Amino acid sequence: MLARHVLSERDVNAVIADASDLRYEGGRLKLDGETIDLVYNRVTDFAFEQLEHKALREAYRDGAVVVTPNPHNHALLADKRNLSLLSDPSVLEAWGVEPELRKQLEAIPCTVLVDPDNADTLWKSRKDLFFKPTGGHGGKAVYRGAKVTRGVWTEIMRGGYVAQTLVRPSQRMVAADGVHQALKMDVRLYTYDAQVLLVAARLYQGQTTNFRTPGGGFASVFVV
Repeated sequence: MLARHVLSERDVNAVIADASDLRYEGGRLKLDGETIDLVYNRVTDFAFEQLEHKALREAYRDGAVVVTPNPHNHALLADKRNLSLLSDPSVLEAWGVEPELRKQLEAIPCTVLVDPDNADTLWKSRKDLFFKPTGGHGGKAVYRGAKVTRGVWTEIMRGGYVAQTLVRPSQRMVAADGVHQALKMDVRLYTYDAQVLLVAARLYQGQTTNFRTPGGGFASVFVV
């Protein structure tokens, strides 16, 4: 709503709508008969595969609308299958990646695609692994290997998952309601056009980051 207000003040007509309400007619994406030129996309069906996103998918495919972010952005920058390549030294060497950059990429935990060929090996070493859906978001359907049951493992083996070496998070002491407690921490870098715009930390308890932990949430990062 804030973004819509800012755009409206600059004479840009902006509406908030469900993607399922869009229609693709006569080579134009429309909402209630009005042509839509640009969609700021908040859909988590990243490839627009669901039936209710058919109009948006076809308009994007035909270049009839600007979508940001779009399926190409996600496939290039956010699909976790990419990590299986970026964490593989032999692949990077074959690509001719410069040694300095290869050194930086060593920070990526070793990641492999889960498939029938490596399923038995991954199950045996699951306590040292984290399993993530390739196109997931917000910590949904993410599993720490030590807590994976046989039932969950059956779902993981059906495909669409990567196995990543478990990296234990660092911790920080936080005072919440007068009580000091150790919270897990990770650091997020918000970037645009290869430039860092913002650095922030997330404090949490539990298996994945969340905003439910008392005293948790976003925290400032001071660079020294």
